[in-house]
Amino acid sequence: MDTRTEDLLRIRPEIPTALIYENMSSDERFQNATLRPVIKLQNELLVEAFRNYINKHKGNFYGFVLEKKLMYVENAIQKDIKFRNSLKGMIIGQFSVEEYLLYIENSSALNKRMMNIVIERLKDQVQLFEKSQVA
Repeated sequence: MDTRTEDLLRIRPEIPTALIYENMSSDERFQNATLRPVIKLQNELLVEAFRNYINKHKGNFYGFVLEKKLMYVENAIQKDIKFRNSLKGMIIGQFSVEEYLLYIENSSALNKRMMNIVIERLKDQVQLFEKSQVA
């Protein structure tokens, strides 16, 4: 294993609930072994990227009720291709070469899993995006 791969794997958080079973699909295995730890590792960066997204779009988000804020998170990631690609890059850049080679075998399905996890993480942390929390 090369130094980059060792370093990447070493800094990733462990997720005890991200279990891996023999009978799992390869996509589910990749999700639990790679996507979830990388997304957790990149959480602070993803939060700041979304905060920047809100501010670049005139901060309308801050005036929304909770339900509309949750929809805003989902729509921003699903419909703004440029923003979604930026988030994907933050995650894919933390893959080892071996993981990247697995990823490109079924990138479309894995991208969907990746973005769903990011959406849920940001929704779970929506309280971080209050006007008073802006840096």
